[in-house]
Amino acid sequence: MATINSNFLKLKAGYLFPEIGRRVKAYTESAPDKAARIIRCGIGDVTEPLPSAVRDAMHKAVDEQGDRATFKGYGPEQGYEFLRQAIVDNQFQGLGISADEVFISDGSKCDTGNILDIFGKGNTIAITDPVYPVYVDTNVMAGNTGDADDNGAYAGLLYMPCTAVNNFVADVPSEKADLIYLCFPNNPTGAVATREQLTAWVAYAKANKAIILFDAAYEAFIQDADIPRSIYEIEGAKDCAIEFRSFSKNGGFTGVRCAYTIIPKSVNAFTEDGTAVPLHQLWSRRHSTKFNGASYPVQAGAAAVFSEEGKQQVATLIEGYMGNAKLLREACIALGLQVFGGENAPYVWVGCPEGVTSWGMFDKMLQEAQVVITPGSGFGSAGEGYFRISAFNSRENVLEVCERLKNLIK
Repeated sequence: MATINSNFLKLKAGYLFPEIGRRVKAYTESAPDKAARIIRCGIGDVTEPLPSAVRDAMHKAVDEQGDRATFKGYGPEQGYEFLRQAIVDNQFQGLGISADEVFISDGSKCDTGNILDIFGKGNTIAITDPVYPVYVDTNVMAGNTGDADDNGAYAGLLYMPCTAVNNFVADVPSEKADLIYLCFPNNPTGAVATREQLTAWVAYAKANKAIILFDAAYEAFIQDADIPRSIYEIEGAKDCAIEFRSFSKNGGFTGVRCAYTIIPKSVNAFTEDGTAVPLHQLWSRRHSTKFNGASYPVQAGAAAVFSEEGKQQVATLIEGYMGNAKLLREACIALGLQVFGGENAPYVWVGCPEGVTSWGMFDKMLQEAQVVITPGSGFGSAGEGYFRISAFNSRENVLEVCERLKNLIK
């Protein structure tokens, strides 16, 4: 008899974004005349074309694949040296990161889930609330939690509430944790952590022999020069932190797929008898065993992000999306709503009108304004009473959303 991984049965009824898709589909089928009016500001998917520097590099790489002299088959599982070195030179200059500590993949969503392969059972997992759902669901799948309660909180996880009181930046807990998920700029709230706050987290991790899993997928959107873009800007972080980054949002790679994970050789976890083991060697073995590497044309395109032309084009993309965030933020403030984020991140985190729940706001926006947003409660119980608006859209659509908000909330 073939048996299943019963941990999957603990998962709540559907991952957040497929549930949003289901509701939108049901609405369009019930009101087909309104379908063309729908503007999607829910899932954080980019909308603008790939930079021309990226496209040109990918075209060139595809042409190389058509010539026996330049054809490439299997590449190094960890990534081509030209991309790994470009990442270090452009993203981690002066931080002591070497190219062989960079692992290229097809997405940071995958990496933040797959990283659990190299950790043992019995670790105390600390997550923020609200939280990017992948962190929770992959721990459920891996058997690191008990069942969920009526509010969707899983036994065995250490939840760290993020509220308006702490500006949606989790406080260092009094309890001991072994694995700590931090995401800055934050998805979904758009919050950023100061250097002092990250310093406190590194000190906590080192004191507890814990590992920080630092998701920096949105670092390129930081506008404030005083806000760290990498956890490795904090002294001691190379001994206790793994950082995840992506080309999805800055380079527009959501449909192309390329990301990378940084694991310094000095980061250790421990066997049951307390023997230190470098995580770099474990992840390298896992990566080589379960992954054949991102494709050569994709990695060539990713490297072009760091060309002078690519940098200028990416900066233009980011400027456009952050301009959208500013418009959405100002529109919600003008309506008297409580607003967070949108200043160093492409997400605007908005308090619902009094008496309206998160999913209630989702339905109201969809049915009355034909705008798709993301309900805050989908990110955890502390997200109830909020909704997220994504700035990933055309300027024309964002201006239209601002107008529809005025007419919806009076």
